[in-house]
Amino acid sequence: MATNEKITMDGNVKLITRPKTDRLYERVLDAYDLCRILAKHGDKTAFTYYDKSKKLYSISYVRFYNRIVRTAAGLVKHGLAGKKIALIGETSTSWLASYLAVLVTGGIVIPMDKELDIKAIVGLLDSVDADAIIYADHFNGKLAGAFGENSTVKTFLPIDPDEAELKREGVIPYRTLRADGKADVDAGLFKLSPKQDREKLSEMLFTSGTTGTSKCVMLCQKNVFSVVTSACESVDFNPNDVLVSVLPVHHTYELAVLLAAMDYGTHICINDSLTKVLKNFQTFKPTGLVLVPLFVYTMYKKIWAEAKKTGRDKKLKLGLSASNALRKVGIDKRAELFKDVTNAFGGRLEKIICGGAALNPKMIEFFGDIGINIYEGFGITECAPLTFVSPYYAQKVGSVGPAVPCCQGRIDGEAFGPHGYIEGEIQIKGDNVMLGYYNNPAATADAFTEDGWFRTGDMGYMDKDGYFYITGRLKSVIVLENGKNIFPEEIEEYLADIELIAESVVVGRQNGSTVNLVAIVYPDLTKFAPNQSESEILEAIEKAINQMNKRLPSHKQIKKVELRDTEFEKTTSKKIKRHLVK
Repeated sequence: MATNEKITMDGNVKLITRPKTDRLYERVLDAYDLCRILAKHGDKTAFTYYDKSKKLYSISYVRFYNRIVRTAAGLVKHGLAGKKIALIGETSTSWLASYLAVLVTGGIVIPMDKELDIKAIVGLLDSVDADAIIYADHFNGKLAGAFGENSTVKTFLPIDPDEAELKREGVIPYRTLRADGKADVDAGLFKLSPKQDREKLSEMLFTSGTTGTSKCVMLCQKNVFSVVTSACESVDFNPNDVLVSVLPVHHTYELAVLLAAMDYGTHICINDSLTKVLKNFQTFKPTGLVLVPLFVYTMYKKIWAEAKKTGRDKKLKLGLSASNALRKVGIDKRAELFKDVTNAFGGRLEKIICGGAALNPKMIEFFGDIGINIYEGFGITECAPLTFVSPYYAQKVGSVGPAVPCCQGRIDGEAFGPHGYIEGEIQIKGDNVMLGYYNNPAATADAFTEDGWFRTGDMGYMDKDGYFYITGRLKSVIVLENGKNIFPEEIEEYLADIELIAESVVVGRQNGSTVNLVAIVYPDLTKFAPNQSESEILEAIEKAINQMNKRLPSHKQIKKVELRDTEFEKTTSKKIKRHLVK
């Protein structure tokens, strides 16, 4: 088989060119527009997933469309149209139908992280005056009754309630909401309205965890659906693809991709457990995936571990060398040579979109060598989230690509970096950029330049062809290998409650393919005896931090403690100069 790609060098950057494909999608303007497109996909399979009995179940696009309409009619029937409604739970058709139903009825949808504890959920929803919450069965018995008398959250919509949940005050079962909506639809009392205000607040997203450092991003439908259209235009997915949804649905990255996949008419399979990802790949046989680097590294390790276990690692290395030599003369034998390797992922995987954190370029090269193309992208919640994506037809390895059609990017800097281009902060302007931070005008003002560009807080450069490269982070946020954002100030607030600690700074330290959170601590020496050794002080502080870790999600736990014998350098306003801490 002749290869359909050409590899050349653009300076020190590998350029891979491939034929362009027809972009088979419809431009989508808002939630109503997407629903119209879903109905046109008709009886084509939209979703395949495991039901409660762990049996595979599929739903067509037209049935999913009907579910959205009935949910929307139910919201109107129960006085919830135009309200702020939170969504919490794992990826499901009910979650996705509810998301679109809230939007098409003029409401504001608030996707929530299902890993947050109840106290954090209550605090965050109270801070934005939410009216109702739709939730998965994991939260039965935990949410209704957790909100105080002064809370604006009065309506609770459990997707799969138990008997006890049905007896709680303010509970309307989701199935009742949908049944009531169906009755109104059947009676001709409800139809979706094409009159959508694309500019008004429609979605609220929390940038991080449970304290005052969390900001609430405000998006409108123009933000959300400009990204959907841009994703369809920029990514080489098509209506014949099979996509497996792996990442949490409340993340804008995963949600934007799922909405774009619906526009294509792609068959979407829902992974039911992170422990069963590889098994589910065997079942669903995806042609495309959307992942964060952690999953890519896991797949890479799985390939080499299996090769070594079976004594085929030398054979794999020889195969890679032979295959690459053949590709240089236009012959592509990857499908045959690496069939045993790719079968671990279902045997049909062709492409992976990777974002959420930096990806080692070696991963792109290795997977490309076995016939699976990886394309990097870059996004941020405040931009709904997509800003750049590596073009499938002209990929520069190591670059996150040029700006997608709905926006433009620039570099705010003056000095040339080691790559020969001006390096500085990456800034964005376009239809995807947020309305601002909720009830936080100061933070909103800080997020934009005087001429209206959004400040991403990320450092990088743009080459002569408009391709962007990420070189570092201007903000203090730490990005883990699984794409989660850690705001160190949040964890430092917990550390401040430990009386043995006078000052602390949390940093991320790279350890192989993982990022460990390290607490650099200046002890409160008044809490220790004058003759106590450094090792004794460290042991006492580590013990206290281990207790603190039990109150935090695993990805926010401190993995290592380092002591310092002097205070941190501070500004005149007594703020620690974080950029000096390494």
